[in-house]
Amino acid sequence: MQPIETKLAGLVGRLKDAAGTNLESVLLYGSAARGEHREGKSDLNLLCTLVSLSGAELNRIAPAVNWWTNEQLEPSPLFFTESELRSAADVFAIELLDIQRDHRVLFGKDVVAGIHVPTNLHRIQVEHELRTMLLKLRQQFLLSAHDEKRLRAVLARSISSATTLARHALIALGEEPPGSARAVFARVAERSAADAKAFELGLEIRENGPNVDIVAAYGAYLRAIEQLTAALDRHAPKRQWQRAVP
Repeated sequence: MQPIETKLAGLVGRLKDAAGTNLESVLLYGSAARGEHREGKSDLNLLCTLVSLSGAELNRIAPAVNWWTNEQLEPSPLFFTESELRSAADVFAIELLDIQRDHRVLFGKDVVAGIHVPTNLHRIQVEHELRTMLLKLRQQFLLSAHDEKRLRAVLARSISSATTLARHALIALGEEPPGSARAVFARVAERSAADAKAFELGLEIRENGPNVDIVAAYGAYLRAIEQLTAALDRHAPKRQWQRAVP
């Protein structure tokens, strides 16, 4: 198993060799940028900007990306032009706020610094993602209600997204969220009727935790997300649907 820095340097080197002056920046973001990477459980998330994203330019870097995904078993980097990234701040508000908060420049310039993320559209995206998550979790429950192993897997896979959305719900409510997932859930419980224990059990199940009544746990989890969504809608009503002026 290669050390993280060796893997990152390997990809950056391959991208530089393949793209040349077309490569503008490579940023590491997420848990690894925070120093919380867990081998075998965390991904190395990368955002890259190129001067041109033409088919010919993408073809030049494809071998480097294939090496990263197939041999290093890491998710494919995100590729933007710098202007495209700035224009996308309204529709990727959650993602860009997270990248701005926790990132490290591996090559080139810091392309996310100074990007304005419109808070009104961030608020809308948080509710949209929460409601979409609820719909998908309900559908999964209907398909898997009599398969406890599958229900546990669905809940375990979704808890990372639930943590992110709970954190961003607090941001939308005007708060700086705590650092740990459990502290986020505790604060969410204070701001809504959501049961923090329903979320915390999801964390424990993800870590191969207790053998619980998964149907009851899944139902409590759904209810907690419903209550968080309702609290967001109640305390941070949608004011406008157009892009805000910085």
